[in-house]
Amino acid sequence: MSSAKTPEQHPAAVAEPEPTTETLPETRRMGGGHQVMLCPSEGSPLREAADVLGDAFYHGVAWVAVPAERLAPDFFRLRTGVAGEFLQKFANYRIRLAVVGDVSQQMAASDAFRDLVRECDRGNQCWFVADLEALAERLPSA
Repeated sequence: MSSAKTPEQHPAAVAEPEPTTETLPETRRMGGGHQVMLCPSEGSPLREAADVLGDAFYHGVAWVAVPAERLAPDFFRLRTGVAGEFLQKFANYRIRLAVVGDVSQQMAASDAFRDLVRECDRGNQCWFVADLEALAERLPSA
């Protein structure tokens, strides 16, 4: 009679589910040697910073690059509070955020959002950049 435990008797033996592309961000060393976590452009819209902050801590990065198209539409409507909460969570955990992609339509549609982008781009906590090359150019000064 075998004394080996079945997966039902020993939960640690149960295989973990295969990760999705949403849980496999790429990390890349960019300008000035900064390690940046690149969120995949495919996946469900991001409404909360917690959706990516856990991965950022796991990878030990100081910067997270999120494609603009991954952000939930409410992010760009400041009255919803989504952008404010998202940005504040990154600031609280001292992880910097780069929103990568074209946000010109959202800026044209909202003076408040245009002002937010302008303020963010003046600081070092959150930047809105056109592409990864623009991010790499700004990073050495961060």
